[in-house]
Amino acid sequence: MLAAFSITPIGSGEDVGQQVAEAIRIIRESGLPNRTAASFTEIEGEWDEVFAVIKRATDAVMTVSSRCSIMIKADIRPGHTNTLNTKVETVERYLAQP
Repeated sequence: MLAAFSITPIGSGEDVGQQVAEAIRIIRESGLPNRTAASFTEIEGEWDEVFAVIKRATDAVMTVSSRCSIMIKADIRPGHTNTLNTKVETVERYLAQP
């Protein structure tokens, strides 16, 4: 499974970088392939391990915020791995064609 998600602290003011960093720390320490962008983080692994990491990251945010919002988009494709990279590589290959 490849999941793109964001965990947004609510009621913590406009600057939520510190709270988000706590979530990203959990994600990076998970050992699962992941990539962080400006609005979403992508993580790849088995269903149970991906959602366990999302829960731990959410719990970390909730220790410093009284409320949060989570958005999750998942691509479940049994038998495929490394889609975190291969999906991007496919698009780049097409972009390189004249």
